[in-house]
Amino acid sequence: MAETDKTTNDENIPNAENGTDTQISDSKILNQEEIDSLLGYSNEEESFTAQRTGVRAILNANSTSFERLPMLEIVFDRLIRLMATSLRNFTQDNVEVSLDSIESMRFGEYVDSLPLPTLLTVFKAEEWDNYGLMSLDSSLIYSIVDVLLGGRRGTAAMRLEGRPYTTIELNIVKDMMQLILSDLSTSFDPITSVNFIYDRMETNPRFATISRVSNAVIVAHLRIDMEDRGGKIDLMIPYATLEPIREVLLQMFMGERFGRDTIWEKHLISQLWETDVEVKAVLKEFTLKLGDVSKWERGSFLPLEMYPHEDVKIFCGDVPLLTGTMGRNAENIVIKVNGKA
Repeated sequence: MAETDKTTNDENIPNAENGTDTQISDSKILNQEEIDSLLGYSNEEESFTAQRTGVRAILNANSTSFERLPMLEIVFDRLIRLMATSLRNFTQDNVEVSLDSIESMRFGEYVDSLPLPTLLTVFKAEEWDNYGLMSLDSSLIYSIVDVLLGGRRGTAAMRLEGRPYTTIELNIVKDMMQLILSDLSTSFDPITSVNFIYDRMETNPRFATISRVSNAVIVAHLRIDMEDRGGKIDLMIPYATLEPIREVLLQMFMGERFGRDTIWEKHLISQLWETDVEVKAVLKEFTLKLGDVSKWERGSFLPLEMYPHEDVKIFCGDVPLLTGTMGRNAENIVIKVNGKA
């Protein structure tokens, strides 16, 4: 009986050890909720502006860190002033344009954030040979159509969901888009000369893909108010489109004229015209040996090997300015200017 009890006790020892190992290993295993929290995912549907945590937040932070373009903010400020005037003349109504925000993101994130239905306008920057995108929400489209077709003031525009836009609505929006693109071209004039032209209009974001999903873009959110009507316009320009003028957009300028003082410029120009400059005319240049120079005596002649029709050069310091022909006028030796050196 003693041996049997001993055998029984020995057999129970491994079971106890196995139970301990199982309990320890279970405490080190993460459940699905903890894994989702670590990676930054959740079971609930995550909106575009929701806060992200964990590994997903680190990945998104690295991919959406873009450089600021200070001069672009001034361009957009100029754009909203031009748009306010143009849209007042276009609609014959009181129009106010405001800039809500400017943000950088990836192209895929911007497309996913677009509300449906929406109308997308693809435009091209001719000088930069690249594209941009402009989106209009349905509220603005119906408001513009209502204003231009004689809708009563003080009443909100009627929205008919679930139907495609008509040809009349598309043509009206196209005219407004061309007007805004003209103002956008004018806004860039102080920086560079660029012409934005209308390319096409799409209602499906998948057909308006002008960049890779992971490429960086800058989005300006504009709001247009016409009394109690209006809507939003998003102006999206990829960083690749702005690359030709990136160095200019990185600079910091203050004021409408971007740091230029026209009063000082005019004063400087007027004073430059009154400045006395000493110039010298060089008939001929050649090289001599020092031994030949040492043989010169009083009355020695120096042959220039120059003909009367040859031009002489006029220098200001060491900089050649003009060429001309030497002659005589009364008792003065003169040079007739023939052109630039």
